[in-house]
Amino acid sequence: MQPVVRSVNVGGARSGIRRRGGMTSIDKRPVASVEVRDPGPKTGGLGSGVVGDDVSSRRHHGGSRQAVYAVAREELDHWGGELGRELRDGMFGENLTTVDLEVDAAVVGERWRVGSAVLEVTGPRIPCATFAAWMGEPGWVRRFTERGRTGAYLAVIEPGVVTAGDRVEVVDRPGHGITVPDVFRGLMGDDALADRVLAAGVLADDDRAALARRRSRSRR
Repeated sequence: MQPVVRSVNVGGARSGIRRRGGMTSIDKRPVASVEVRDPGPKTGGLGSGVVGDDVSSRRHHGGSRQAVYAVAREELDHWGGELGRELRDGMFGENLTTVDLEVDAAVVGERWRVGSAVLEVTGPRIPCATFAAWMGEPGWVRRFTERGRTGAYLAVIEPGVVTAGDRVEVVDRPGHGITVPDVFRGLMGDDALADRVLAAGVLADDDRAALARRRSRSRR
């Protein structure tokens, strides 16, 4: 089957989700189409790479390497079965809900042509307390982490318009073989994978420095 975008999703800032208060934009809802562009740095940039989408916590979200977030519809269906409830498109806070695309087998650095845009896979989503509060499921961060299929953050290489129903074409894939789940497991404490990730040079500078410090401490 040809991989396609099932829905494109955006969200505005709202309260009443985070346990400690404050605003979050995790509640994404489908729209017909979106414009995507490089939002620039987390600090001082535009936040989301999706026009009309908000990023409330810019310390941890948004910026060029987290411009767009993609999740496979099949992964939502898996969790719907596990949780005993239907999970609608956008439920994980994703901007792109895909069908027949192996999002969680994507190699970091591979590029997708989607609509008139080109997007590059940059790494995994790290589950947080806001995600847990939004899902409302006991032990959600632990369960999501153990599953290890996080969806993928994307950078915008060529701006454009993405519409529900657009095909997704993988136009380039690096040869290093480091996948999004490999990076996630390396960041979560798998030392062997952490070393592979560091050797491949696929992380942003701040993430690479943090992972290198952790590995240095673990060797002492």
